[in-house]
Amino acid sequence: MTVTKSSVLILDCAEPAELALFYSEFLDAETRVGTDPDFVEIVGHHGVRLAIRRDHGHAPASWPRPESSQQAHLRILVSQDEMDEAEREAISLGARPLDTKDNGGPRDVRVYSDPAGHTFTLAVRA
Repeated sequence: MTVTKSSVLILDCAEPAELALFYSEFLDAETRVGTDPDFVEIVGHHGVRLAIRRDHGHAPASWPRPESSQQAHLRILVSQDEMDEAEREAISLGARPLDTKDNGGPRDVRVYSDPAGHTFTLAVRA
């Protein structure tokens, strides 16, 4: 018998509603709040599923400093011809560029932090 499984990546932060708004708008996804207001799900198209959870003691990662290295990040895939527009949209919603020096070409990857300090990349869809 095969058991059906699914998964969701959960990001901890101090203000889940604000971070959920950022990701739901950027990923064109739906925000779902259940009975626990400290836990918000983001469900979108093409299998996108995230959750945001309140952590009262949350401290943002300090990547790229080695003493507080990145442990996980989101990789958001876009087509090559939409990369610049995706970057403008992310920044307009509150993302902060961390490393965009190698932008351009088929291996284009750009690194940002979301409004709560989590690292994510925009990368060209293969």
